[in-house]
Amino acid sequence: MMAVEDADATADSTGLRDRLVGALHGPNTLGKSRRFWIGFAVATLLLAGYPVYMLESAVTNMSQFLALALLALSLAVVWGFTGILSFGQVAFFGVAGYTYGVVGINVASPLGTMAGLLVAVALAALFAFVLGYFMFYGGVSDVYVTIMTLVVVLVLKTFLDQTAGDQWTIGEAALGGFNGMPGIPNLAFGLGETALVLEGPTLFYAALVTLLVTYLGLRALLNSDYGRVMVAIREDPERTEMLGYNVKRVKLTVFTFGGALAGLAGVFYVTWFNYISPSELSLTAASLPVIWVAVGGRKTLLGPIVATILIERLGLALSVNVGDWAFVINGILLLVIILLLPEGLIPGVRDLADWISSRRSGGETDDATATGEVAE
Repeated sequence: MMAVEDADATADSTGLRDRLVGALHGPNTLGKSRRFWIGFAVATLLLAGYPVYMLESAVTNMSQFLALALLALSLAVVWGFTGILSFGQVAFFGVAGYTYGVVGINVASPLGTMAGLLVAVALAALFAFVLGYFMFYGGVSDVYVTIMTLVVVLVLKTFLDQTAGDQWTIGEAALGGFNGMPGIPNLAFGLGETALVLEGPTLFYAALVTLLVTYLGLRALLNSDYGRVMVAIREDPERTEMLGYNVKRVKLTVFTFGGALAGLAGVFYVTWFNYISPSELSLTAASLPVIWVAVGGRKTLLGPIVATILIERLGLALSVNVGDWAFVINGILLLVIILLLPEGLIPGVRDLADWISSRRSGGETDDATATGEVAE
């Protein structure tokens, strides 16, 4: 009897492990070998120890980069895996940032910051839903979706530029026009003096954990049946619709989810500097997520994260050392990467590693590489 129970327990644990592996591995995500997961674990441990061996200013900057990586992921799932090129992610990012600031300033912390987080993300998702509904159910074609999202960003920035003066003060929170909104409180969870305030290393770890959970969750989503439908829509929406799938509804759902994720990134970003201004919705800001995703590899999840951190870190270093030339140098480097690696940096590195491995083994490749499957 005990042997049967032990066998059932072993079978259950094996089945659970297989389901977990199946959720994280699949044709729609890059990296499923032991080598990949060892590298992923090492990178995670290095990031976890970042506050120990780096200066406080570096930790603060990395918190910003992790928040922006969330913004990049919001575009990756919308554009890279569903085929919707959106310049509007910074609109949801900015709406959430301003909303969090208004609620956080007017409602005593930590209750105000917790409420601000929920309201900000919900409002960003609602904004994305309304915009997406009129675009996808209104029959707007792909290229015009891109144009409309960019126009929404520019209109929203123009509006926020005009919000200086007392008439644009909501309670105690002044929108501030060009000058922006200062005094945004830090995120805090809990009640009273026992509340955990996210600042310095705690903000860094909160952003890191959120990014890791989001990355793994998106891997599971993309390797599910729903994720396969998303990729099918990216590749051929007409054929996917002929197979009986509601393409408009899937696009709207993914676009709304992307808006919520961008809103979450916006909340983390404004708590990093306790400030937000209309410059976060400029044309340059709107193009940055597209650059991060394109450089890292839009058909991957890891690529946009790595590209965001590298590009923003490089831009910061260049701005300190060469001033205004930073934009020129950064732009040239990005053009070179895109021209040499059209699929993105991470897929390019993967292909290079596969080529080196095949050369070392005498030109023999495994079945997965020979058939073009995604592996690392």
